[in-house]
Amino acid sequence: MKILTLKLKPKMIFGIILAVTGVVVIALTFVSNRVEESKSVSASISASTNEERVDYLSGFGWEVEEEFETKELTIPQRWNDVYIDYNEVQENQGFDLTDYKGRNVTLYTYTITNYKDINEGIVADMLVCDGILIGGDICNTSADDGFLVGFSGE
Repeated sequence: MKILTLKLKPKMIFGIILAVTGVVVIALTFVSNRVEESKSVSASISASTNEERVDYLSGFGWEVEEEFETKELTIPQRWNDVYIDYNEVQENQGFDLTDYKGRNVTLYTYTITNYKDINEGIVADMLVCDGILIGGDICNTSADDGFLVGFSGE
């Protein structure tokens, strides 16, 4: 049996503590920058033109009819359970409507023509504020088989 013994001087202990602290600070900075970067990616999706919105949906494989509906709405200051649940869907896909409480936004609704085996009643809703996509969903508007999911369809 062998025993290993180390004699550490106070300067050596201080140096080790300083090195470990530096590594922890660098790791925390890296992680926080990644979180902010993912938020800014969703905040920078331009959706001011029909072409940009259709291209975004096409990126998920959705085919849409060129005609769309437009509606102006205000995101309420106080949220009920429906808005809280809806924002959870948004957060799962990299958006967050919290910063838009009380703001006027434009809702663009496109008909999806290639959603699985369902041929009608599937729409893509896109929430746009100042030309930037801030959220949205894919949903089935039928009362019997209704659903609401993120842009990826999951």
